[in-house]
Amino acid sequence: MVQIGYTMMTEQAGPRDLVDHVVGAERAGFDFSVTSDHYFPWLDSQGHSPYAWSVLGAAAQATDRIPLMTFVTCPTFRYHPAVVAQKAATMQLLAQGRFRLGLGSGENLNEHIVGAGWPAAQVRLERFEEAVRIVRALLDGESVTHHGTHFDVDDARLWDLPDTPPPLAIAASGASSCEIAGRYGDALVAVQPERDIVTAFGEHGGAGKPCLGQVPVSFDPDREAAVRRAHDQFRWSVGGWQVNAELPGPGGFAAATQHVRPGDVADTIPCGDDPAAVVEAVRAYVDAGFTEVALVQIGGDQQKPFLHWAEKELLPALREL
Repeated sequence: MVQIGYTMMTEQAGPRDLVDHVVGAERAGFDFSVTSDHYFPWLDSQGHSPYAWSVLGAAAQATDRIPLMTFVTCPTFRYHPAVVAQKAATMQLLAQGRFRLGLGSGENLNEHIVGAGWPAAQVRLERFEEAVRIVRALLDGESVTHHGTHFDVDDARLWDLPDTPPPLAIAASGASSCEIAGRYGDALVAVQPERDIVTAFGEHGGAGKPCLGQVPVSFDPDREAAVRRAHDQFRWSVGGWQVNAELPGPGGFAAATQHVRPGDVADTIPCGDDPAAVVEAVRAYVDAGFTEVALVQIGGDQQKPFLHWAEKELLPALREL
């Protein structure tokens, strides 16, 4: 049976609200949770972007059961991989084994802030693979000295290590990233329900491992209000990640999506209060071989009604999958 998760979307709510939301998700019966790790929102209308790791630490103390995860953290520009390893080890201890570290090669939107530039995709993947090796070694308890093409580590060791390292979930979309995910990952993250991604992950060592997808939802009893909200805050999602990874800020996303119509968004995001529409969106991932799907309710101020609906109607319908 597919596992259904809840997304703490840091771009659309402040830190205290995000913790309240995941507490509500645990109460509603979600199987796991994920947290975006950004420095900017995609659009000004989303209005937030607190530090995800502080939110996660608070969430670990406020919840008892629900697993926590970054979805995903980039360990190559904003954060040094040795620091990411330390953060992940600490989170696994705080969450008492409920944490997974999601890793990806990043977006210009968040990583440009350190002034290191934004190289070509192939260079970003090279940096990413090197960073993942460093993170994995440190979480395995090794003392690491590393002088590579992109990173230097001088005699690093993690002093507070959990008995079981947090699993690494690697984001992938193309052949090269699927190879990295299969070689180093304990799980796959992808944002398109494409069987080829799952297959490639399996061919490179990921066979039988969890595969995680994500589905945005705009719940509202007033479907027109749901469509307006989805268009206002999530129209960036129709651009595809090859475009989205390159744009440097909310202004770029606003310009790139100025001709996206509300109907275009409603064609790709379930809007309204019909559980069947969400079930079909999740089914696409299940049919492609995914084992876990995290839902994103659009609108930071819409989480409580969404969670109530999810508990009473949506989750029971999704359990039938």
